[in-house]
Amino acid sequence: MKKTIKKVFMVLLSLPLLSCLANPNKEIDNKIEFQKGETMKISVQAKGETAVFKLNNSQAAKELYEQLPLEIEVENFGNNEKIFYPPKKLSTNNTPLAKAKNGTLAYYAPWGDVVMFYKDFGSAGGLYELGEIVSGLEYIKNMSGIIKINKEE
Repeated sequence: MKKTIKKVFMVLLSLPLLSCLANPNKEIDNKIEFQKGETMKISVQAKGETAVFKLNNSQAAKELYEQLPLEIEVENFGNNEKIFYPPKKLSTNNTPLAKAKNGTLAYYAPWGDVVMFYKDFGSAGGLYELGEIVSGLEYIKNMSGIIKINKEE
């Protein structure tokens, strides 16, 4: 009876370890850590005009934040968004799907581009939300050429 109780006890103790092994992405998910309550904000500047976005706490948002600062070309896409391609693709683990509206910052995983929406869009397969505009929405539509993207303190 004592041996059976010991075996059951050992199995129960090993369950947390097994759950870590069952999720090999666990280490990746926690790779970039921020202080509790810390807010990630980025500024996007073009031709002296600045838009500021508050990022969510997703893996993709954290990875974009870690690639900053960037000077990168922005492109028009459709009549409701501007896009740019960060140097490294972003992981979409723990990143919510986007329901893009005016002011949404998103990541379109199939192409690897970051999208700044200046008009409502909706949702699409592979479109993940990174954050939302805090200020400067009116400037996004006219952004062109090289933009500067920085961490906002």
